[in-house]
Amino acid sequence: MTDAGSLGSQLSSAPTDGISGLRFSATNDLLLACSWDGLARLYDPRHDKLRGSYSHQAPLLDACFQDQSTIFTAGLDSLVKRYDFFGNAETVIGQHSQPIRCVEYLKDLGLVATGSWDNTLRLWDARLPLGKNCVSLIPLPGKVFSMAQSGSRMVVGTSGRHVLIYDLRSIKSGQPEQTRESSLKYQTRCIRCYPNGTGYALSSIEGRVAMEYFDNSEQVQTKKYAFKCHRRSEAGRDVVFPVNAIAFHPIFGTFATGGCDGVVNIWDGEHKKRLFQIAKYPTSIAAIAFTADGSLLAVASSYTHEQGDIDHPPDAVYLRRINESEVKPKPRK
Repeated sequence: MTDAGSLGSQLSSAPTDGISGLRFSATNDLLLACSWDGLARLYDPRHDKLRGSYSHQAPLLDACFQDQSTIFTAGLDSLVKRYDFFGNAETVIGQHSQPIRCVEYLKDLGLVATGSWDNTLRLWDARLPLGKNCVSLIPLPGKVFSMAQSGSRMVVGTSGRHVLIYDLRSIKSGQPEQTRESSLKYQTRCIRCYPNGTGYALSSIEGRVAMEYFDNSEQVQTKKYAFKCHRRSEAGRDVVFPVNAIAFHPIFGTFATGGCDGVVNIWDGEHKKRLFQIAKYPTSIAAIAFTADGSLLAVASSYTHEQGDIDHPPDAVYLRRINESEVKPKPRK
């Protein structure tokens, strides 16, 4: 593990192509990283140890945990697969007609949700045989760009700036609880739900984040707002960067954002202020994730091709210890 000072420590055995996702296990500190090199890597980051890797045999766009040793992977080959690191067992769960951008394990339902560029959301019961395990096929108004779940809801962001909110208790029906248009003018890049289940943050390619609430009452909707971030002035002009990643702190409800400027910002959304900035990583921030106790932040420094095919720094995963003062809300005086 290489120490990079305030940026954190760089993990060994890094992905060799673009990093598409980072997730920590909910039950321990194991870190799952997926990449365009086709591998899902399972790290023990506190000891800088690669616990295992799995080849999906196609570029990976997303991956998630089922439990501490079993994962689901979503690929450019349009397949969703399950892999058990402990048993070294691979299972094909299902297939879309276009690449799968997002995968979520819906623990309370025992189902896998996949969102694809084929304009569908599909629910799979991995306990049923292949070909009979798609329990719901839900048409969407565009390609899936981001998905997130919290409590009893799942939020899906698609092309065309559509946002669909599903009640997980009735999601099999295919009917969204709410259908919205993003309050941001430009393409959605990332959606993540508040830890308390009351709403979600949505980022765009145009250096903004919107703070939204599920409750449609006028009283609650007056609390929503959007703000500019991941911008800097160069030669007298404002340079704007896509906001690729959002991660909420599980204890304090504050959140981090990562952008193509190579910067991670930590925000107090309730009090509308920036708490801390971590800068500057070698290249774009492609993904970020907090551990379940909020003591560590994983950061993927990985070029996201926003400037086309150019020379760029190698892909890397950094692990940074988080001080409470960096993430604890600070009410306005």
